[in-house]
Amino acid sequence: MSIDNRVPRHIAIVMDGNGRWAKRQNRPRFWGHKRGVERVRSTVEGCIDLGVEVLTLFAFSTENWKRPEEEVTFLMGLFVSSLKREVKRLHKNGIRLQVIGDKSKFPDSLQQEIAAAELLTSSNSALTLNIAANYGGRWDITEATRRICREVANGKLDPEALTPELLHQQMCLSDAPDPDLFIRTGGEQRVSNFLLWQMAYCEFYFTELYWPEFDRAALEHAVDSFQQRQRRFGQTGDQLVAP
Repeated sequence: MSIDNRVPRHIAIVMDGNGRWAKRQNRPRFWGHKRGVERVRSTVEGCIDLGVEVLTLFAFSTENWKRPEEEVTFLMGLFVSSLKREVKRLHKNGIRLQVIGDKSKFPDSLQQEIAAAELLTSSNSALTLNIAANYGGRWDITEATRRICREVANGKLDPEALTPELLHQQMCLSDAPDPDLFIRTGGEQRVSNFLLWQMAYCEFYFTELYWPEFDRAALEHAVDSFQQRQRRFGQTGDQLVAP
C-alpha cells in the first residue's frame, strides 16, 4: 500500500465479532475475547508504523452490562490481566494509555490498575491509545452538559457564552484531534453509541471480518480506503481543488 500524507491522525475502532468468531470455531465466547486482546497488540503496532497519532478502541460500552453476568465478570478480569501484562510493553514502546468512560463503576482493583498504567505512560508520545470502557457517547455528552450547567448555576458562565468549542472542552478526548477514520468489524453498520460528538466529520469503514481476523493487511486496506476519499467538511469539491 502506498502511504501518503493523508494517513488519519486518529482512528477509532469498534472491535466487534469476538463471540461470533469463536462460535464459528466451535469454541466458547470467552476464547474469542482472549484472541481479540491479541489483535489489539498487532493493531497498535500497525498504527505506529503507519504514522497514526491516536487510536481509540471501544472495549466495553455502557450497554454491555446487560450481557450475561458470567461474561461481564470474565471481561472485567480480562481487562485487569491485560493491563498488568501489557502496560510495561506499552511504556517500552512509547505508548500513552488512557481509559475513557465512567470508571467509577469498576471494582477498586481495576480502577487502581488503570490509574497506575495511565501515570506510568503519561509522558509517552509515539501513540496515544485510548480504551473506551463503560463508555457511551450519550453519557459523554450528558456529563459534559452537567459540568457546564454547574458553571452556569455558580455564576461562572453566561449561558449565552456557551459554544460547541466550550462543550467539547468538557468531553472525553478533548485533548485529541477528532477521529478521522471509524472502523467497525463484524459486519454491523452502526456506531453503537460510540464517540457521537467526536465523529461528526469522521469517515466510516465497515468490514465483514470479525475482530480476531482484522490483521495488518485489513488495517492497511481501511487506511487505503480513507486515502481515496475527499473530505470536504461542508465545502464543495471544486473549492478544495481551487488554486
